[in-house]
Amino acid sequence: MVLETVQFTLFPTAVGDCGIAWRGDTVVATVLPEKTPVATEARLFERTGAKKGQPIAAIELAIQAMSALLEGEKADLSFITCDFHGIDPFSMEVYSVTRTVPVGETLTYGDVALQLGDKLYAQRVGQALGRNPFPIIIPCHRVVGANGKLIGFSAPGGIETKLKMLSIEGAQIADPPSLFDDLPLATKPQD
Repeated sequence: MVLETVQFTLFPTAVGDCGIAWRGDTVVATVLPEKTPVATEARLFERTGAKKGQPIAAIELAIQAMSALLEGEKADLSFITCDFHGIDPFSMEVYSVTRTVPVGETLTYGDVALQLGDKLYAQRVGQALGRNPFPIIIPCHRVVGANGKLIGFSAPGGIETKLKMLSIEGAQIADPPSLFDDLPLATKPQD
């Protein structure tokens, strides 16, 4: 049996040029934008060995849905088929739970861990999401720290990218930390 060649393309979004790699009608990787399109292509090639190609209809539909999501539409990405070959069972469970988080909503790492059976799994949830091979499709940006704090986002641009994606979706997020958060209450400036 000969496997089809893995191909990739970049596509413009509100957060920059994202990338998608596929084999047949199955997505094998997605990436958020790097500093330049060339760097985004290099990251996809490094992860997949893909060659630049022209998307088939199923992949074009996936691109359209991801683009719509990143333009603020409540696009459903559940129809997109991803290749989960080689992903460990725990990460698969994390991705399965994360993929069900609705557009514009968030869960905490602890919430995901509880759905997997134990709040103590929260750190492992974060590690699995840090290795997410399908950002956007598996919306790891919708998983936040306790009390809605924006912590740990391994994609290019870090927390700034996460905040932008959540803002586009209309998610209610905790206030960003201020300069005075660590001061005792008596010394904080008055409004």
